[in-house]
Amino acid sequence: MTNSEKLAAILAAVQTDPGNRGLARDPDDNLFTATAGDFERACRSIAEHPEPILEMETGFYISNGTPPAFETDGPLGVVFLLRSLGSILRQVGVSTPRSCGAAIAAGARTAKLDLDKFLTDPGAGWQEIHLQTLPAYCDDATHAIALEQVGRAGDYRYYSMRGRDITEYANCVDGWYLLPIEQRGAITIGIGDGGNEIGMGRIPHETIVKNIPNGDLIHCRVPTDHLIVAGVSNWGAYALAAGIFVLRGVKPPADLFDPDRELAILEAMVREGPLVDGVTGLQTATVDGLTWDEYSRPLIAIQRILDS
Repeated sequence: MTNSEKLAAILAAVQTDPGNRGLARDPDDNLFTATAGDFERACRSIAEHPEPILEMETGFYISNGTPPAFETDGPLGVVFLLRSLGSILRQVGVSTPRSCGAAIAAGARTAKLDLDKFLTDPGAGWQEIHLQTLPAYCDDATHAIALEQVGRAGDYRYYSMRGRDITEYANCVDGWYLLPIEQRGAITIGIGDGGNEIGMGRIPHETIVKNIPNGDLIHCRVPTDHLIVAGVSNWGAYALAAGIFVLRGVKPPADLFDPDRELAILEAMVREGPLVDGVTGLQTATVDGLTWDEYSRPLIAIQRILDS
């Protein structure tokens, strides 16, 4: 397979709709077709940069969870990107609310990552975690990823997929993504699976409305330079990492796409965070209500593609 064929196959592996959210309800005009080309452009923007510095943001709070906590979709994908890209990029980091940061740190420890910096700002309630391959710390990100990060709708409120107003629980970081690139400096990449996440403003409102239930209300109007839509947001992180490996001609670590290893990391994050499943609201090592067999299929498929 050529690199382009591998990228297309990787994207196809994650662009399914296991939760029946309506990502491709209209076969000709949907969230997948509206972002054609974005995945490859996102991968190339990082893989072809001479010294990429990647900053990520995540954390979707489930206020009616048992217990109320951040969901598993997003943090697990962030840890995967820390695992996969920390050794091949200049620096990879994540900014997240403090309680979500505890889960990410637990996942990083389970993955035996060397956390060079673990910075806490108690006043703002945010944590920053950075993996760096150069001795000097640098916060001038070349790329910023919003992974399963809720963004403002047309009425400047923030909504769940079910149309519940969650503004009081939202991490209102999307203002920065609205700045022109001359001010923010970084190329922005959104990863989402429902229409209410940062980056979905790249998709026409009419497309969201015809495909996503409650789309007229929940559609996030904040765009990113590139947008990766996947059946589960974590899957978009898996695909992005795989695409960068393909384009850089680098072989990934042997256990990176191993479902058993990913499950062990998730179990630690759920236990020590805690985190909850975003669909069921329960403190279980599951994502978006899927069984582990359903959830891990893209991991297995991507590994086969990389081996081909």
